[in-house]
Amino acid sequence: MTFLDDFLIRAALAGIGVALAAAPLGCFVVWRRMAYFGDATAHASILGVALALSFDVSVFAGVLATALAMATTVSALAGRGYAMDTLLGVLAHSSLAFGLVAVSFLQGVRIDLMAYLFGDILAVGRADLAVIWGGAALVLALLWWRWSALLTATLNPDLAHAAGIDPRREQMVLTIALALVVAVAIKVVGVLLIAAMLLIPAAAARPFAATPERMAAIAALLGMLSATGGLQLAFALDTPAGPSIVCLAAALFAASSLTGLLLHRRRG
Repeated sequence: MTFLDDFLIRAALAGIGVALAAAPLGCFVVWRRMAYFGDATAHASILGVALALSFDVSVFAGVLATALAMATTVSALAGRGYAMDTLLGVLAHSSLAFGLVAVSFLQGVRIDLMAYLFGDILAVGRADLAVIWGGAALVLALLWWRWSALLTATLNPDLAHAAGIDPRREQMVLTIALALVVAVAIKVVGVLLIAAMLLIPAAAARPFAATPERMAAIAALLGMLSATGGLQLAFALDTPAGPSIVCLAAALFAASSLTGLLLHRRRG
């Protein structure tokens, strides 16, 4: 029996891989107030699952292509007559609905819709681990390469222009990274919980971070703790693994917010 033969070890490694990719990217989502953007991209992935199964291609490829198409469409239509929250709401819910309807038309294909909606981390195999860690490595490499430019474009677009940085290009970099995270995370936490893993660890890290780099590092640590601790809770309490991971992340956010409030009052 090898190390990866234990399904709990594979599940823990999958959760850690997703956390490492999602948490630093989630910091940019928090800083840019793009929470609904991540949600819309995740919802579109169900349509990607249906298309992948229809054309007999890899689910990862279908989800990645659809998430990229959604994110690119939102970026292109932003500021053209519709408020961003309205545009995201229309695209998020319509793409989810079209995806669910498309799945219902699939003939001769057995699909566990709940696994795609809420994740099935305990069913992660070796091939899934390779995809998750490969995607996580790509996201981290992309963020490492563009970190300074992304920060400048996030904090002050005018300063970015003056420094020769194109904010729209950096927005596209974030779009690609977000699509990658959605594609690798769908197996672990599912469509409906991906946005939670992007946002909650980053939000929980905020009270303890004096620099952007420290916030990203703390968010990654909290994400990994949520993944491994949530799995232990699910095993001990016989609860669904994906939602248990998010519940622990929410508890860490509550503890972080309370601690931050107490520290702020003490300093005041």
